[in-house]
Amino acid sequence: MTPLDTAAVDEAVGTVFGDLGVNCTAPLIVLGDRLGLFRTLAGAGPLTSAEIADRTGLVERYVREWLRGVAVAGYLGYDAATDRFTLTDAYAAVLADDAAPTSLIGVFPGLQALWADLDHVEGFFRTGGGMGWGDHHPALGAAQERFTRPAYLHGLIAEWIPAVDGIVPKLDAGATVADLGCGRGLSSILIAQRWPNARVTGFDPDDAAIAHARSAAAKAGMDGRVSFEVAEAATYPGGGYDMVTFTDSLHDMGDPRGAAAHARASLAEDGTVLVVEPLAADRFEDDFANPYARIGYAVSTLVCTPSSLAQPGAAALGTMAGEARLRDVLTAAGLTRVRRIAQDSAPFNIILEARP
Repeated sequence: MTPLDTAAVDEAVGTVFGDLGVNCTAPLIVLGDRLGLFRTLAGAGPLTSAEIADRTGLVERYVREWLRGVAVAGYLGYDAATDRFTLTDAYAAVLADDAAPTSLIGVFPGLQALWADLDHVEGFFRTGGGMGWGDHHPALGAAQERFTRPAYLHGLIAEWIPAVDGIVPKLDAGATVADLGCGRGLSSILIAQRWPNARVTGFDPDDAAIAHARSAAAKAGMDGRVSFEVAEAATYPGGGYDMVTFTDSLHDMGDPRGAAAHARASLAEDGTVLVVEPLAADRFEDDFANPYARIGYAVSTLVCTPSSLAQPGAAALGTMAGEARLRDVLTAAGLTRVRRIAQDSAPFNIILEARP
């Protein structure tokens, strides 16, 4: 047998051990969010565990151990002379403020769903098939909604839709919008809030997601301005839409070409299809330099590919489809004028405007 390269083994151990540390820290991040620890630390300056326990009403001994675990992970600063911990403004913008465009705290609770559904996914490896978004642990949909909110507020609403040629005057004047694969309704509601004259309809095949969307719209006072229907993307009703949107949903569909073709057929004259997809290279080897790729391929394996394989068509584009494959889907569906937009405001997304 060829002797092992001990330096290479040491490197492998270091990489895997580091990942073990990351995974073990994730539940601590969820606890910090649920218990208000990050929000308490944000902007407060250096605090002791006793001071944090007093402000949060929590048990000091648990708070102390949590602080130490999060500090050695690099998320908190620590002063040994005073035994105080600090959350910097930079980390607060990622962990303590859901409205910040840099917020990532919403991702962590969704990890519970990935573990909870792992046995199902293992079975698909052996037998084929898949499961839709609505079949996953409920933490997944809630995490997706929370995680995408800042990206949609600061990206979709503020930059991506306005970059679509000629759409803002139409929305101001009362354009009709079909939001396909709307899930729990976040994107549809945000569009209707930003452009109150627009008429927005969200479509999704998941009954529970649509029920949540309707409830969320009612709580936001959006009755009559946005509606939701249970429908497949390739067969949803209506037509004459000024804009049809696929917000992070096209790759999840069993028949993305059919969905795009139906979107084209449902457009008004001079209507537009807007596609929002995760950032991915056209060649896999180029994704090694993509900071999103590690997350994207994991989510694709555990969620998005099973979603497509559970549906008729089973195209399985995967989360990391890349611009060239997305363009192929759109042009094959008759959307032959495709351009990439809003690149400067979409560091982790591909935004495509498509027209017949």
